[in-house]
Amino acid sequence: MPCVADWLNNPFSIVQGIFAQNVQNSDWEKKVTEYFKEKLKENNATNWVPSLNDVPVHYLKPNSLVKFRCMVQDMFDPEFYMGVYETVDPNTKARVLHFGKYRDVAECGPQQEIDLNSSQTVTSERQTFYCVPVPAESVLVLNPRFYAYISVSQARVSPSTSYTPSRHKRSYEEDEDMDLHPSKQKEQHMGNCHCSGGDIHGCVEPKRLETEASAGHHLISPNCSPPLDLNFPLPGEKGPACLVKVYESWDSFKVNDVLEVYGILSVDPVLSIVNNEEREGSALDPMECMDTAEEQRVHSPPASLVPRIHVILAQKLQHINPLLPACLNEEESKTFVSNFMSELSSVRAELLGFLTHALLGDSLAAEYLILHLISTVYARRDVLPLGKFAVNLSGCPRNSIFTEHIYRIIQQLVPASYRLQMTIENMNHSRFIPHKDYTANRLVSGVLQLASNTSLVVDETQLEQGQLDTTGVHNVTALGNLITWQKVDYDFNYHQMEFPCNINVLITSEGRSLLPSDCQVHLQPQIIPPNMEEYMTSLLTAVLPSVLNKFRIYLSLLRLLDYSISEEVTKAVEEDFVEMRKNDPESITADDLHKTLLVARFLSLSAGQTTLSRERWLRAKQLEALRKARLQQQKCVNGNEL
Repeated sequence: MPCVADWLNNPFSIVQGIFAQNVQNSDWEKKVTEYFKEKLKENNATNWVPSLNDVPVHYLKPNSLVKFRCMVQDMFDPEFYMGVYETVDPNTKARVLHFGKYRDVAECGPQQEIDLNSSQTVTSERQTFYCVPVPAESVLVLNPRFYAYISVSQARVSPSTSYTPSRHKRSYEEDEDMDLHPSKQKEQHMGNCHCSGGDIHGCVEPKRLETEASAGHHLISPNCSPPLDLNFPLPGEKGPACLVKVYESWDSFKVNDVLEVYGILSVDPVLSIVNNEEREGSALDPMECMDTAEEQRVHSPPASLVPRIHVILAQKLQHINPLLPACLNEEESKTFVSNFMSELSSVRAELLGFLTHALLGDSLAAEYLILHLISTVYARRDVLPLGKFAVNLSGCPRNSIFTEHIYRIIQQLVPASYRLQMTIENMNHSRFIPHKDYTANRLVSGVLQLASNTSLVVDETQLEQGQLDTTGVHNVTALGNLITWQKVDYDFNYHQMEFPCNINVLITSEGRSLLPSDCQVHLQPQIIPPNMEEYMTSLLTAVLPSVLNKFRIYLSLLRLLDYSISEEVTKAVEEDFVEMRKNDPESITADDLHKTLLVARFLSLSAGQTTLSRERWLRAKQLEALRKARLQQQKCVNGNEL
């Protein structure tokens, strides 16, 4: 029987064995999938598979099994490949069958040639996804030093034989210093590199440095062509972009889906040589290739910069919180959920106290922030997204320290978050809406290309007087559409295409926001700390990591729970609403009913209840009454501002 090292370090040997035993049987591919599926179920074997999210690609052995947690940023056209092909020895005429699945380049022995006219050749089809790390992943997901869930195999990963990195010899402190000062890292690598005559092609280290995951969008490819844009949706993102080649059920995946894929890593240098030759050939004879040079460059980047993963297994992720089981439907997961539910009320009370302190003593705002953080679009009725709960937290001090720290706290609590500073400069010059580049035949990303359940904090306190240009107007409109309809209209030049999304939007502002929202909560600080920076920083440092983890589990878990309203409670709510209309026919509208039901839904879920009770309905009405009274009071103070 193959040992762990075989299926992890040399999965091709496993595939070859299954192929050889079932060469006349067309279901050999299914047996390969089943083999690896069973292997990954054994003794938490998924933890032994190195992840491209955590380990630089040059530390990984080529053609080994890897995993990658990613978002589908773009889908390329399907491609054809030789699923099975035959080679022949010109001297002995001996013929051998090979599989082409999971490979970029067909392989044959030194004395063999591929018989392109063989009757044994099977042409198959595969789909290529351009995948990037999940945009705006927080420390909760990314930092392996704090979370034991991350692959223990990282300590056992060996660098590739072609490169012996000096990086593992540095201490933790040196690593941190290198992260904070990239120029030092570059200097260290350049210091170890001996170049003659300034020939950069003779230097291995600078090239390897680039594969360690760029802090920006661009990398310099080895052939000195213009910088390669990795097409990350957000500025400053890190991590590898990968071409993920999918062989089965690719119709079940779509753009912006978050996947975890297990597959064979391909970083074959031959790919770069082949692609360069194709480009040179097409330049000499344009009729030979219909693809433009730019399209070839984008679709076939150097494998050292954009590695390929040939997928054996892929799954959509319900969530990306490593503290939760991947799937809540399994028996072990149900035990985890029931155990956590037993302490849920105390966790909620602690979280409410923590957020109340963060919001300067405002417990009502803290209540609504909890409801916002567990909200999610659970269904769509025609064009209306049900479950969205965008909150406008008005009354924020015009002090970037406060709003910045509120974002940092949210960043510590949720798996993915992004702070969008709403300045005239950002609105006029940022690329919010993804658009199709027909020259390169790819979808160019934008800030609003985010994964489901990302928390987007829009800081409007940064907004000053100024003029929005055409781009700025389009960006503000796109933000408004995202909040109202939970969709982004991607620009395909000749038409727009709707992409539904599920993004939690929190808007911080001084007065009422210029953007739409489902609920405006005016902040009423009960304490004014003399040193805001010190006060906000001390909040996070005072919380124990174990308590912080419970907050993280709480917020992620409650989003995934089902919820229902019994007929009896529905009838009681309807009767109550009729009475409310009788008592105040002018100010109580159908929109108020919808909003109160939404508050009641998330209030119930926040208490771990999956059905609406009379008690929660009355509490929701009370919260809404307090919120409206506060707005009315502020309106009287400031005129018609709110």
